[in-house]
Amino acid sequence: MNKINYQNELDKIIEKNKREDKTPSLLLHSCCAPCSSYTIEYLSKYFDITVLYYNPNISPKEEYEKRKAEQIRLISSMPTEHKVRLMDCAYDSSEFFDIAKGYESCREGGERCFRCYDLRLRKTAALGKENGFDYFCTTLSISPLKNAQKINEIGYNLQNEYEILWLPSDFKKREGYKRSIELSREYDLYRQSFCGCIFSKMQNEEKNNE
Repeated sequence: MNKINYQNELDKIIEKNKREDKTPSLLLHSCCAPCSSYTIEYLSKYFDITVLYYNPNISPKEEYEKRKAEQIRLISSMPTEHKVRLMDCAYDSSEFFDIAKGYESCREGGERCFRCYDLRLRKTAALGKENGFDYFCTTLSISPLKNAQKINEIGYNLQNEYEILWLPSDFKKREGYKRSIELSREYDLYRQSFCGCIFSKMQNEEKNNE
């Protein structure tokens, strides 16, 4: 089965909205400020963006608060064509541990991560529908360590379930990840050394020890 080029799918949507002179609303889930930097720079030309900060996978809470503060700082500092807003969520790490139960020993990038994608995208779809957004999306696909095919598969399934349009993406395309590193330097953003959850942190420490 051929892989879908989700960047091309995104291009088609952008071009269609431009022809129709539309600036749709987008609820954009963000995992962290560095990953959102390029995504916001790129998409804010074409969408009215609200960034959703929902990441119960991040632990400990001090790490979560540090990353959230950087997200807020970036949004307030970065000039964009259309104003970018923030939607915050209460922090409850039990939501992540509930879906990770039984998958603790999975290597990063496996089934535990897929369940975490679903957790965060499901919340984004639900809030997007509830608040009348045209599209929902996530910054997750910018990371070379994240499975863009799986992210988009989940997104399209949730589109049907919640009746809100999924915005397909593979933000690492066209050197998006490289640009996010440049922007992180420009805004002096905190770049973490692990994805966020305690399991990825432990695996990262094991790798460094080896």
